[in-house]
Amino acid sequence: MTESRPVRVRFAPSPTGMLHIGGARTALFNWAFARSRGGTFLLRIEDTDTERNSVESLQSILDSMRWLGLDWNEGPEADGNFGPYFQSERVESYNAAMARGLTEGWLYRCFATAEELEVQREEARAAKTNWRFDARFRDLSQEEAEARHAKGERNVLRFRVPEGEDIVIKDHIRGEVKFTSNDVEDWVAVRPNGMPTYNFVCALDDSAMEISHVIRGEEHLVNTPKQILVYRALGLAEPEYAHVPLILGQDGKKLSKRTGDTALGDYISKGYPADALFNFLCLLGFSIDDKTDVFTREELLAAFDLKRISKGGALFDTDKLHWLCGDWIRRMQSPSFTAAVLPYLIDAGLVPEDASADANLQLLVAAFQERITLYSELPAQAAGMFGEMPEYDGKAQKALRADGVSDVLEAVAKAVDASAWPMEDFSATVKAVAGELDLGMGKVMKPVRAALTGTLGGPELADVVRILGKQRSLKRLQECLTVIGESLEDSAQEG
Repeated sequence: MTESRPVRVRFAPSPTGMLHIGGARTALFNWAFARSRGGTFLLRIEDTDTERNSVESLQSILDSMRWLGLDWNEGPEADGNFGPYFQSERVESYNAAMARGLTEGWLYRCFATAEELEVQREEARAAKTNWRFDARFRDLSQEEAEARHAKGERNVLRFRVPEGEDIVIKDHIRGEVKFTSNDVEDWVAVRPNGMPTYNFVCALDDSAMEISHVIRGEEHLVNTPKQILVYRALGLAEPEYAHVPLILGQDGKKLSKRTGDTALGDYISKGYPADALFNFLCLLGFSIDDKTDVFTREELLAAFDLKRISKGGALFDTDKLHWLCGDWIRRMQSPSFTAAVLPYLIDAGLVPEDASADANLQLLVAAFQERITLYSELPAQAAGMFGEMPEYDGKAQKALRADGVSDVLEAVAKAVDASAWPMEDFSATVKAVAGELDLGMGKVMKPVRAALTGTLGGPELADVVRILGKQRSLKRLQECLTVIGESLEDSAQEG
């Protein structure tokens, strides 16, 4: 299969909901193929389902694609020479094809009612056979069909599938796939309301927009013979095809809401880094080589080839996704990381909206960059660093009840108070206190961390003290001593 014409590929979502993870992966592969070949990536909106379309869904799709970095050359907000790019605005061309199909005979009117079709289905179920439309109106004369239509009799337009034709698809991923027209029923090309169906308009639009390669999910492979027959009926050049594998959930079945989030918008709102999700989606069926998991967009484009996409289903491994998120977060430059996490800190009420220039915030963000895998994790992990006093969790309370903790906190508070600021080496201070009290470092570090942060995990203590500053560090140590003293008094009274 050679690329004998300019590469033009498309992604064609329906604005009936948020962009699905599978759709995002398909869009990504189309984008990568176009960009790696110096071609055109086109976005076409299949909005013929007027009852389910919504402006909100369309905007969500556009925003999600931009967030993922999938810019398009032609489509909504990017005019080209092959528009309109909304199917609802292309009705005139569809009507012309319908009229031609009726005139030339490769479309015919079918008057079978829904009740009749259901009886056929029931009979097939009872006989335990696959139902297939019996094409009972295929040989109805055109004159009689038009007369019944003129009287207002409800009908659809079916495609008259020719008999005995071989349909061979030279798929870039799956190799040669063979069909015979005898296995394709006369399918509905136009609904009773005059709106054409997916297979009909898809072929018409792909041809009109000079799409060179159709790259889509393998679930569409069964549609391909129907679309090829439309090309043949109209005498149009066929595009090349590549059907990418399904994305599978942890249960080995097609990815669904039962096994995890399926909408890209959910991953955006939960704070997944765009670079990490882009990287992960690439790995769902594609590999640069047998050892590289982390790569940039530029590295992807340098290596992208449809032949490197696997035939087998791609497992949606959430553990690997989270590992990639952490890896990409650690690669981020400080200003970019701060900008990414700031909205989550603002939403949690931890910082004001104008906090981006706060030098102390920069210190805090840098201290936690190694410790989170999602932007949204930062508020919960860093909550103890805000305000005057932290809330002590269970492990911190246990650490503060240990023998000798008051002596430790008093000694550390005294050392902090006497130190020049900022402290050059807090670890040396803690080590000196441990030596004075003849204690191991752990017995000093643990209660100090608990008193300063309310938990036993988190950044290095030196970073914690630097972020809190001298006055807040002293206040937290002293307030903690007061809490411990009150607790001891209560215990003595109870005794």
